[in-house]
Amino acid sequence: MKLKVYVDRMSQPSRAILIFCKVNGIEFEEVQMNLAKRQQLSPEFKKINPMGQVPAIADGKFNLFESHAILVYLACAFPGIADHWYPADLFRRAKINSVLDWHHSNLRRGAATYVLNTVLAPVLGIPASPQAAVEAEKLLSASLSKIESIWLKGNGKFLLGGFQPSIADLSLVCEIMQLELLDENDRSRILGPHKKVLQWIENTKNATRPHFEEVHQILYRAKTRFQEQRSMGANNTNSSKRLSLPSKM
Repeated sequence: MKLKVYVDRMSQPSRAILIFCKVNGIEFEEVQMNLAKRQQLSPEFKKINPMGQVPAIADGKFNLFESHAILVYLACAFPGIADHWYPADLFRRAKINSVLDWHHSNLRRGAATYVLNTVLAPVLGIPASPQAAVEAEKLLSASLSKIESIWLKGNGKFLLGGFQPSIADLSLVCEIMQLELLDENDRSRILGPHKKVLQWIENTKNATRPHFEEVHQILYRAKTRFQEQRSMGANNTNSSKRLSLPSKM
């Protein structure tokens, strides 16, 4: 029975799972779950993942959720997966696991919270918290600095000095890609100082092309849509200011 992958491509970890499967030639059926329509909360999907979140997989009668667990399973369960994704060497595996564990409480918490409270909240019709955005940006910036100082040292192109990507590279880069949704000035302010991170992102894109760009097309379209909305909002604000100016006649 073909592997089923339940995803919403606007979800960072969903994109990581899809890219991994495509790069490694894993046959699968993509089952699209629209988070905006709350399809992940349906009784049918909760039989796959009782937490009501994506991504999740169904491999025959075996169901699994949480993106890092899924990546580990895919790397181990399917034949022909290159060793660099999740090495057989236990020391390398442990190092990759440590990056993945760190990611959830640091990079992901900072990036996801910042994007939510600056870009997505108005779109989703929920109140944004400026204070949460400020705190999230601090955590995000600190996380990017730690990635550079701890895991992007040496001559390797990827985390932990690797010359080929691991599942940790894929997971973390897909997280950072969510910053594409930001206003360009905000994105440049946050990522601009981190030249090693920017190069690492490009290295990961190149190592997983053309699938990386194909899976991220939905994000690029959303970016364009948000830019247009911001531009229209700015124009409306300027028009209102001009209309409210007192007449000099």
